[in-house]
Amino acid sequence: MSSTWKLKRTAQCKKCPWRVDVDPHDIPNGYNVAKHQELARTIAKPGDLSQVGQPLQAMACHETDDAHCVGWLSHQLGRGNNIPLRLRMMSCENSMNLRLRGEQHACFEDTLVAAMRDGAAPVDLGVD
Repeated sequence: MSSTWKLKRTAQCKKCPWRVDVDPHDIPNGYNVAKHQELARTIAKPGDLSQVGQPLQAMACHETDDAHCVGWLSHQLGRGNNIPLRLRMMSCENSMNLRLRGEQHACFEDTLVAAMRDGAAPVDLGVD
């Protein structure tokens, strides 16, 4: 049995909330501010080692049931410095094929900006 695995999706979707040019309210199949805010649990504290060996909290792509969000992957592998994710991706055969579309938000909180402008009550996300 092989210890390697592949991402089911490597290209960022057109309505990914990590894209600066996407209004979260345009996400297909309905948008829910509360569910979006709950995704803060998938954001690692940069460089935090306390979750190594624990189940990975991942953001799924809103277009599929079983694929990672490519915008989230890019952020957490880059400036998000998600160490458990980086370790997991070492055995991923197609991680070098990740493709983003356009400018990306710098942090998770920025993905919520459009929703907050539309009157949703902000919450303490507990992330830096």
